[in-house]
Amino acid sequence: MACALLTACAGGSRHSRHGELGFADTETAAKARHAAYVAEQASARAAASTLVKAAPVLLGLMQQDHDAVDELEERLAECAARAEQVGNAHYFHGRPPTRQECSEIVEKDRCGNPITRAMQLGKQKHVLALQCAEEVLKELWPAPFSIEQRYRYYPNARFLETISKAKEAQLIADGCTEELRGTIKPDLVLHADRNLLEAALTLDFKFPCPDSNLPKWTEYGPSSPYVGRNQGQVYNAALGGPALLISPGTGVRMR
Repeated sequence: MACALLTACAGGSRHSRHGELGFADTETAAKARHAAYVAEQASARAAASTLVKAAPVLLGLMQQDHDAVDELEERLAECAARAEQVGNAHYFHGRPPTRQECSEIVEKDRCGNPITRAMQLGKQKHVLALQCAEEVLKELWPAPFSIEQRYRYYPNARFLETISKAKEAQLIADGCTEELRGTIKPDLVLHADRNLLEAALTLDFKFPCPDSNLPKWTEYGPSSPYVGRNQGQVYNAALGGPALLISPGTGVRMR
């Protein structure tokens, strides 16, 4: 702006081809340059936005408001960072756990499988992050969204169905977890409309322990129908939209 004003002032001492002062012409050119600069900055900001790069449809859903998309990304990343801080403060007085502490076995589940501190912390931080994310989405997301919705996906038939939370709770209470094998349960699914079987974007919170580890999708093992693939790939195949990670150290990222 300062350069534009200086140029405009300098132009006041020159004459146009018609012999009249060129201040107005120079002022118009300055405004054009400023408009081009603003547009360039907006484009650079959009290019830097992970959400826009991964799911351009978000701009349409949010009325082409780049600032709104940026705010959504920033606040979801803040949810992860806040959950990390609160979780660590409760157990470690604010410091992150060490690699040894992360690998400690703190309890066992009903089937006798060990639960590490990393697993325990991750579960508790997820609760905090999802509570925060729900408030953010209620405020900023203009369409329906789902939180921890479980789906049954048949990859060969390319068929997807929802499992109600009541049915899921009943199966777990009855110990019928085998019936949940092959199901998927992303943290956040942002829908473009009322079709709750399709995603504009799928998001999963990850809390690496120790925090020096990079966040990553869980790889499916040989007992899974999705062997050889990871969570993000299956989410994308099942729900149609891109799948992104959110973590305290890296924010929203594609992989």
